[in-house]
Amino acid sequence: MSDDAFVTHRSLLFTVAYEMLGSAADAEDVVQETWLRWAGVDHDEVRDARAYLVRIVTRQALNRLRAVSRRREDYVGEWLPEPLLTTPDVAEDVELAESVSFAMLTVLETLSPTERAVFVLREVFVTPYDEIAEAVGKSPAAVRQVAHRAREHVAARRPHTTVSVAETRGALEAFRRAVETGDLQSLVDVLAPDVVALSDGGGIAQAVPRPIVGADKVARLFGAGLARVGAAMSVDPAQVNGWPALIARLDGKLDGVLAVRVEGGLVTELYYVRNPEKLTRLGGEMTLSR
Repeated sequence: MSDDAFVTHRSLLFTVAYEMLGSAADAEDVVQETWLRWAGVDHDEVRDARAYLVRIVTRQALNRLRAVSRRREDYVGEWLPEPLLTTPDVAEDVELAESVSFAMLTVLETLSPTERAVFVLREVFVTPYDEIAEAVGKSPAAVRQVAHRAREHVAARRPHTTVSVAETRGALEAFRRAVETGDLQSLVDVLAPDVVALSDGGGIAQAVPRPIVGADKVARLFGAGLARVGAAMSVDPAQVNGWPALIARLDGKLDGVLAVRVEGGLVTELYYVRNPEKLTRLGGEMTLSR
């Protein structure tokens, strides 16, 4: 039973850990720790393997999240999630795609570790309150309060309108054409007036250390950057974290991943990950599941 149950739910366990941590590397470590603990359990005593495994992975992810939260305070520049190339079925599950989008993961970064765990388990995986309580070490009543607080926090910061994949793809294509042709006005036209651009170099690759706000400033930032590299830069569409995104290559070498949040056909938030340590999961598609 042990191998079959763990293999059956491995994708789910990775997804839980990734949504809690925003890092595939940390999520993989947590899944491995979960396997080690699962291997030492008397499986005949386990009535619901899925619930039991989710409980283990949540506890391990909470421990890891509390540790990395302290490290992220010393991170150089903006911290963004680790991008994943995802399989087409992730985009087909609208709720799953939304939950792993850059827009959502950056909002989840503003929650406390316990709030994040409760929100992910309840809102994404529809886990019963009593099971969440066992995972996070609180009473069901306390978990309900945490869930309510986390929902309000997220609702105040997440997009209020439903955006289709087609709309996001259209805005990205317009963005790509504008940057490739160097048409600064076309670039401004696809950006919301109060667009926010965040970039993550991790102190390794060059990146803007603070958010850039405003269509003109963001357009000049990307326009100037592409003007410097010229024909050596290529920008190609990809499916990242369940949503359309762009992958940039310089002289054929992976340079970064560009993800966006779109509202009303305009880019309202732009995320550019250049930290090479976060670009290692782009060689093949990852399977995520609920």
